[in-house]
Formats: sequence, C-alpha cells, structure tokens
Amino acid sequence: MTGRGPVRGPDATLVHGPWEAPAVKAALLGRLEHLEGLGLLPADHRAVLCVGSVARGWANDGSDCDLNVVAAGPWYGPSVRTIPVPLRPPSVPAAVEYLDGRRWEIKYWLDAQVDQMLAKVSWDRFEERSLASDVLTETEELFLERLATCLTLSGTSWVRGRRLELGATAFRAFVTTRSLIEADASIEDALGQLAADDIDSAVLSARKAFGHVVDALLESHGAFGSRLPKWRARRFVEVRPRQLSYEDYWAVETMRDLPQDRPGGWVTRVVRLCRDLSTDVEIH
Repeated sequence: MTGRGPVRGPDATLVHGPWEAPAVKAALLGRLEHLEGLGLLPADHRAVLCVGSVARGWANDGSDCDLNVVAAGPWYGPSVRTIPVPLRPPSVPAAVEYLDGRRWEIKYWLDAQVDQMLAKVSWDRFEERSLASDVLTETEELFLERLATCLTLSGTSWVRGRRLELGATAFRAFVTTRSLIEADASIEDALGQLAADDIDSAVLSARKAFGHVVDALLESHGAFGSRLPKWRARRFVEVRPRQLSYEDYWAVETMRDLPQDRPGGWVTRVVRLCRDLSTDVEIH
C-alpha cells in the first residue's frame, strides 16, 4: 500500500495517481493491442478506461481486469452477455477474454449513454430530494464513480472533460445522502432492538450503521465505493478523514472492541459515534 496521498483535481473529485506508473500502463497498453487484434476494440472508440481494483492498485493475482470502452456508435462484436440499463439504448454489451491467466471483462458504453447518466444526477434532480438508488442502477453508479478513479488507456481529453462534468453534478451529494439515510435507518433499528433486549441484533445493526456513516464520510471527500464495502478500508486509508483515526475505525469495523460481557454498552457507544460523525459529513 502506497504512502502517497490522493491528488485533488480541479473539479474537487479525487483523482488518484500512484498506480499510473509507466510500467503498469505500458503493460496494459500492450494487451490493448492484442484485444484490438481480436476485434474487441471498436474503431470509433472515444476512450478506453481501466477501472476497478487493477486501476486503483488494489488487485491481487485473482483479480479481473475491467475495462470500460466508450464509443460513438454501438459495438457489434461477440458479446458474452448484455447488461440491461435504463438508458437509450437499454443495454451494455460485455465481452470476456483471458490474457496471461487473468480474466478481462470489457463493457461497451456509448458516449450518448454517458450523457444520459450525467443528466440523471443533476442538481435539479437532487433538489427534488431524489436518492441515488432512485435515479441510478448499480451498473450506472459504478460507471460514474469509476470515471473519477480510472486509469486512462486511451482518450485522455475525453476523460478529463467528463471528470469535470461529473464534478459539476450532484453525484457526490446523491451517494453521500443515501449513505446517511441508510445509517439513520440502521441506528433506529439498533436502538429499537436494544430497547427490546434483542442485543445480538442490535450489535449487528449498530455495526451496519457504522459502515454506512463511514461510507458517507468517505463519499463526501469524493472517495466513492459504498456499493463495494470490501474496499472500505482501502478508501479510508486514501482519505484519512480528520474525524476518525484508522485505528478507531478498524476497531469498530472488525468489532474488535466489542465486550462480550456488556455488548449493549458497545451498541450505545457506536450509535453515539455514528451520530457524531453524521453531523460532520458535508453534502456538496
């Protein structure tokens, strides 16, 4: 894990840089030439983005390499599956290839579909008090959040422009608000279960509330990813929010400090911590 901190771009969206080492990028570009030879890259592509754990420097030997290809027109190659999306057109083709023992999944997006997703998270929509889950599917949300952290293999100017557009939307406010609302619901569950002497359930609800609050805190800094909680610790290290140390975060995340003789007191303390952290989360 690198000790270098995140770099802030002009749109205040976190733009991460440590994994964009020349050797890593060169290796990926070499594989792109192979994919192009297989007919898996459309000639009219606007951008090719490496996304997910490989792009963020979090991959292991078993990780997939995920690519988002954005093109002007539809791709008609041999897709392995089609992912439905509430856009026009209403699907995203995906192909799979195996290179050097690693699974590569390539999703083919239209530039016009990106326009539609960005329009869904306008500030006007946010002022209508819509939630991210009301306006975006998980597939759409993952595309937008990964736009902020992708490793650009082709189309640097396209990515730069789209990141600026994303930073001007209410996307961050949408996902941060959703996490806070989910935290509030879990806090109410925990307190109700505690009052009913359902201690085990209260412990789990308090733990769930804490996860949502931490997600909201990280999302308020532009470190998106609440759809994939397995990377929460990684995102926490990137942001290192002033409100909570990593040691205190990890103690609750793992329930390491849960006393077996007084679990109810732990629930009360975690709920109080969640409420304190919630008041410090900025919606912007």
